[in-house]
Amino acid sequence: MFTSKQRSHLKSIAANLQPVMQVGKEGIGENLLKSLSDALDARELIKITVLESALGAPRPVAEELAAALKAEVVIVMGRKAVLYRRSSRDGIKHIEY
Repeated sequence: MFTSKQRSHLKSIAANLQPVMQVGKEGIGENLLKSLSDALDARELIKITVLESALGAPRPVAEELAAALKAEVVIVMGRKAVLYRRSSRDGIKHIEY
C-alpha cells in the first residue's frame, strides 16, 4: 500500500502517460497478462483502458489485473487505471517516491 504522498506522486507521473493496453470483451487472458507484465518490467508505471465492452467495471478489472501481476492499483479514473510494480530489471531507472 502507498501513503497518500506516494500515491499523489505516482498519479502526477501517470497524468502524462498514454494507455499501453486496452481490456475489452476478451477479458483478462494469458497474452494480456504477459504483455502487461513486460510493460511493467520496462516502465514500472502503466496506464490501461477498460473498454465498455469489458466484462466488469473498471475498478474490479484493475484489481484483478493487479493481483495477477503482483502490482498495485494507483488510481482508477473513469475507464482508465494506473498500475505500479517495481521492476526487477537491472539497468533501468526506478521511480522514486
